[in-house]
Parts: sequence; C-alpha cells; structure tokens
Amino acid sequence: MLQNDYVLLLDELRLKLLDVKPQIDDLADAIGLNPLKEELSQLEGQTAQEGFWNDLAGTQKILQRISRIKDEISSYQKLASAYEDVMTLVELGMDSPEESEATFEEAKLEYNALMDELETKKLATLLKGEYDGNNAILAFHAGAGGLEAQDWAQMLYRMYTRWAERHGYKCKVLDYLSGEEGGVKSASILIEGENAYGFLKSEAGVHRLVRISPFDSSGRRHTSFASLEVMPEITDEDNEIVINDADLKIDTYRSGGAGGQHVNKTESAIRITHIPTGVVVACQNERSQHQNREVAMKMLKSKLIEIKERAHLERIEDIKGEQKDIGFGNQIRSYVFMPYTLVKDHRTGFESGNITAVMDGDIDGFINAYLKAESLGHLLENE
Repeated sequence: MLQNDYVLLLDELRLKLLDVKPQIDDLADAIGLNPLKEELSQLEGQTAQEGFWNDLAGTQKILQRISRIKDEISSYQKLASAYEDVMTLVELGMDSPEESEATFEEAKLEYNALMDELETKKLATLLKGEYDGNNAILAFHAGAGGLEAQDWAQMLYRMYTRWAERHGYKCKVLDYLSGEEGGVKSASILIEGENAYGFLKSEAGVHRLVRISPFDSSGRRHTSFASLEVMPEITDEDNEIVINDADLKIDTYRSGGAGGQHVNKTESAIRITHIPTGVVVACQNERSQHQNREVAMKMLKSKLIEIKERAHLERIEDIKGEQKDIGFGNQIRSYVFMPYTLVKDHRTGFESGNITAVMDGDIDGFINAYLKAESLGHLLENE
C-alpha cells in the first residue's frame, strides 16, 4: 500500500479511539473512581492517627483495604494512560507519512491490547459478589473411566494453570493424587491474583471430553468426564466461621507428590472430612503436618462458604451433603476433538472451534460470555 493508504488507516484508528474515550470515562464511574480516591484519603488519614497501630487486627484490615484501593486506582490510570499513548502514536503517524506504515502496525497492536484490557476491566465491574475479589481454590476430580478420565482431569489441570499464567496469576499446588497408570485422580491448586475467584467461579461443574482415545489400540471414540470445584480462598478477615472439632474426621497419610526430603517418609499429608456435609479436603504439599492441616482447614472453610453462597443459604449448618454425578446430563461444557473440533458451553451457547488454543488456556471468551449472560439473567439450562 501507499503512504497515503496508511495515513487513512491511522485516521480510521483515530476515529475508533474517539469512540472508545467515552467507554473509558464510563468505566471510571462504574468503578467509583472518585469515591475510591476519597476513601483512600480517609483511610490514609487514619494511619497517621495516634494509637492506630495498637489494634493489630483492625490495622491489618485497613492496610489491606488501602492496598486494594491503590491497585484499583492504579489499574484504571494505566488504562487511561495506555489510551493516551495510542492516540499520541496515531497522531504522530499521521503527521509523518513516511513512517505511517510502521506506526500503523505498532498502533494497531497497542489498540488491540487496549481493547482487550478495557473489556477485562468492564467485565470486572460485574463482579459484585462478596468474595469475587479473592484468590481461587480449584479442585479437580476425574470421573469414572480410569485412565481416560484421569488423563482428561490432567488436561483440565494444565488448561487452568496456563490460563493463570496468561493473566499473570500465581499458582500453588495444594494437593495432587496421580493415577496408577497416568493422569490425575484429584488435585487442588490455589490461584492467587485480583478477582481470580470472580472470573473462575463460572468454570465450576462437569466438563465433558469426546475424542479418539490415545489409550485405545482400536482407535475408538471415547467420552470422558471430569469435574472442577471453584472456591474463594477465605481468610480470617473475610469471615468468622466456627467449625466444631467434633464434626471433623482427620486422617494422616504419606505425601505422594514430588519434591522435598520429607515426602513419602512421614505422614505429613492431611485429609479432613466434614461429617455433617460430607465435604472432603486434602493437602500434602506443605512442609509439615501442622502446615498441611492449616491449609486444609482454610480449604474446608472456603468450600463451605462457596456451597452456602451458591445455594443461597443463611447458615453453614443448612448445607446438605448433595453432589452431582460426574457424568452425562450434568456437564457445563463439551470439548469435542473428533469427528470435528468444537468447544461449546451449554449455559451460554458460546463456542470455539480452536480447541488447541482453548486447551492452552484461551478460555476468556467462555468466562466473559458467562459473566455477561449471568448479569442479564440469560443463562441457559445445561444440555
């Protein structure tokens, strides 16, 4: 193309950016930017008051709130700054036709990145749940079917860890039980990052796989199932949950994971069963039995809170030990590798034909579609 063609493309990009500016301004109102700044000023004023450090528990809550507000404000300011940078780049390119081609290519990339970030920020405004801003605990469980289902559970485990990496979140393995022949029977991971639970809560449920089995010498098509539980990480500041020791069954066993001299030598791993509800949690990756018990108790509280919120219950004591089967009729999403490639969410109707990208963690389209449909009350019944 000629230089003038690229100048015209830059002008089109400039017009698109002008349309984006009101959206960025609206986002400031949606997150309550000015009220956040006022709250930050008030809280920072409290830290300067005499006796502030006397109440350590109260101090910690205020400091955590200050940190979250600063992150929210900084995140918006970075977005607004990115908008200004792209607009400046476009205008410079239009003023320098001889460099318009290179400038357009760079501006287009920055514009796409800006729009992706804006979309993420807009979706984050839909996260109004009490625990949506928390870290997320993911628990994977293979369905019936032995190696087939265990391999599928491991594929899902990889998919979500890759998603976390894409978003700059940290992953920590809490528990990992390998299958005898391969794959994973069950595993739990902690994903740490802003709004991790808010985004990932939509992924809870049964996931269905259809493919030609790599473990079947006859090359037949197999259907496998695995389930994913998603819980908010509950801290002491979030909720005061009292669990009676008499309601717990605690088992110790030898850790089965790799790493550390203590592994397989001491019974440091912990499995806790909450008898009234039948909820079971386990942790084996900390260095001591005490640490594993502490993490497992946090996981138990998180699971009970997640069930309470999802079932709209008033008390933890109202939870019944009901669980869906990991099988047909309960799946939230299907991943078809053969005879065609398609990933379809049965609650939103959202689809992707690029199954390789999805298995590499590109699941934002599914998460975004769920959040939008939920906010509008348009979720479909599972097929």
